[in-house]
Amino acid sequence: MSTNESQDGISANSGPGPIALVGSGEYLPVMADIEAGLLAGRAPRYVQLATAAVPDGPSVVERWHNLGIEQAQRLGVEPVILAVSDRNDADNEEIAAKVAGAGLVYLSGGNPGFLADTLRDSLVWKAIVAAWRDGAALAGCSAGAMAMTSWVPSLRHPRQGGTNGLALLPHLRVIPHFDFFASKVPDLVTRFLLPHDPAITVIGIDEETALVGGPTQWTVQGRQSAWRLTSQGREELPPGTLVTTPTLQ
Repeated sequence: MSTNESQDGISANSGPGPIALVGSGEYLPVMADIEAGLLAGRAPRYVQLATAAVPDGPSVVERWHNLGIEQAQRLGVEPVILAVSDRNDADNEEIAAKVAGAGLVYLSGGNPGFLADTLRDSLVWKAIVAAWRDGAALAGCSAGAMAMTSWVPSLRHPRQGGTNGLALLPHLRVIPHFDFFASKVPDLVTRFLLPHDPAITVIGIDEETALVGGPTQWTVQGRQSAWRLTSQGREELPPGTLVTTPTLQ
């Protein structure tokens, strides 16, 4: 792949960049190759949001910031931290302006409902979508991946329902840490997460694994597998598998 192409073969400057939906492992050395691939041929500017971790407290947010900076240093690019803790921050013009010129924007993990409610229709989210449409790569890990869809379930309290997502990928529903959740809550998928609309594709993504490409053509990358989930069961999608997720009609 040439350095001016994205993961799905699109020139970094000819349209939307690639999207990565990550099961876990953001900013860790084991995932550095995937993040480097997302940045290849793009500006060496790595924009990072730890907003989903805000409900867990300032020390957790600081930990994510430090991990993100360390990963940017491994990759030889500039880390740009967006300190978005609430809706006021998300609508702050100065913070939103920092997204411009990004090579990769990354939404890290935590609480997906809080992330979606904080960013939905905000200046920061509009800036992120604009940067992606202009060729920047966009990644979401765990909560970040879940929030990009149109509906975010509560994995900790699934009977309590969920909230609207950011709707960048309305044709998908994502379950991160799938190997963990499948072993601990084996009926989670069929009882709580399968949509009524059969046109929505439900994807489970194992830890340290990513679905890269989008919005409809993807490749499984990383250490484990992704899974296509239906009411009839699950289909394993090992690394290297090409995956098609049709859009809603």
